[in-house]
Amino acid sequence: MSHQPRGRRAERRGLRLLHIGIVLPLVFTVAVLIAGFVFYTGWDLLGARGLKKQQKIDSATLFDLVKLSFGVVAGAGGLVALVVAYRRQRVDEDAALRDTTRLHNERFTTAVSQLGNTSPTVRLGGVHALAGLADDAPTRELRQTCIDVLCAFLRLPYTAESDLPPSDSAARHDYLALREARHTVIRLIRDHLRLPQKDPRSWQGHDFDFTSTVFDGGDLSEANFSGGVVTFAEATFSGAGVNFGWTEFSGGIVDFVHAEFSGGIVNFFDAKFSGGIVNFSRAMFSGSTVGFSRATFSGGRVDFFSAVFSESAVDLRKAKFSGGSVDMSAVTLSGGTIDFTRAQFTGATVDFVSGCFSDGDISFHHAAFAGGRVNFSNTEFSGGRVNFSNTEFSGGTTVFTMAEFSGATVFFAMARFSEGVVDFGHAVFSGGTLTYLGASGSAPRGLLASLGTPVPAGVTLAEGW
Repeated sequence: MSHQPRGRRAERRGLRLLHIGIVLPLVFTVAVLIAGFVFYTGWDLLGARGLKKQQKIDSATLFDLVKLSFGVVAGAGGLVALVVAYRRQRVDEDAALRDTTRLHNERFTTAVSQLGNTSPTVRLGGVHALAGLADDAPTRELRQTCIDVLCAFLRLPYTAESDLPPSDSAARHDYLALREARHTVIRLIRDHLRLPQKDPRSWQGHDFDFTSTVFDGGDLSEANFSGGVVTFAEATFSGAGVNFGWTEFSGGIVDFVHAEFSGGIVNFFDAKFSGGIVNFSRAMFSGSTVGFSRATFSGGRVDFFSAVFSESAVDLRKAKFSGGSVDMSAVTLSGGTIDFTRAQFTGATVDFVSGCFSDGDISFHHAAFAGGRVNFSNTEFSGGRVNFSNTEFSGGTTVFTMAEFSGATVFFAMARFSEGVVDFGHAVFSGGTLTYLGASGSAPRGLLASLGTPVPAGVTLAEGW
């Protein structure tokens, strides 16, 4: 299910002030209470036992009473002046904000009209004007409005270069001009997301809606998507692809549901996924190269549920999974490769339940499973090649319960089984090749029972098992 960005109210609420007839009694009441507290605190600290009674007062005492009376009246007047001054300041600030907002709206109207202009230069000017307007926005809501318009510009109908008439030079020129404006929007978003969150021009924590956007290039590397809702649902990544290298996704929600990666290269090299939710469920990877090499998944949840990998290369080499959960259940691999070479699974829950790996290549060569739980139960390995060679299983639990190996080539050669639990209970081996040659440690739990006696043809066990 796609997560929709939270709605933002751009309109500014009017200034709300209590009536002066209510404010003044409240202020006097609070002042009397504070004065009473101070008096009785001082009384207690002085250790006073009582008041000295006096039948007649002299002129000095009378004069002190008169001064006290005037002091009370002056204090009351000061309180009234303070309340009035405060209310005047609030009204002045509201008027200033109202003027700033009016000016912002005038500039906003001009920038949007430029953005919709057919002239490429005017359109580029509108892009930069909106970005500058977002930086100068007097409120967070008005900044979000500017960001929403820039994202909406990317969501407008867009004809890919491959769909252009081959001999129409005018259409190609229009396409190149529009693509330049679109890539400028992507670049400006990236630059603002690279700024530290404390920077007044930073756009971190805002919502970005790229639903159904076509990305035929663009660079979002080193951007920081922290907080807020960012959705690439049903987006298409094709052609030159998009660079997410060194990008950080922390907190908030990042949504790639039903996104399509077709052709081109999408790079998440050294990206960081920490906290929050990153959702690739039902994404389609076809004929593309998607790199998660050296990416870090810590805390939070990364979801590849029911994703389809068809004739694509997905690179997760040296990725680190620590804490949190990664859901790759019901994944379909048909052709192409998923490469977890030297990936580290430490204290994370990684779920491959009910996946189907057929006619593809999935590699866990030199991967390390330490702590946490990696679950391949009910997964079907049919055709293709699955490589767990030189993989280390130490601590944690790796489950192959009810997995089915039929017609696939599966290597556990030189794997090391130590301390942790690797469970093959009720796995089914029919056809294909299963190799444990050179593996060290005890046989995984349930493996020998699932193989039966004699060991099926095509199965090679480690010496001593």
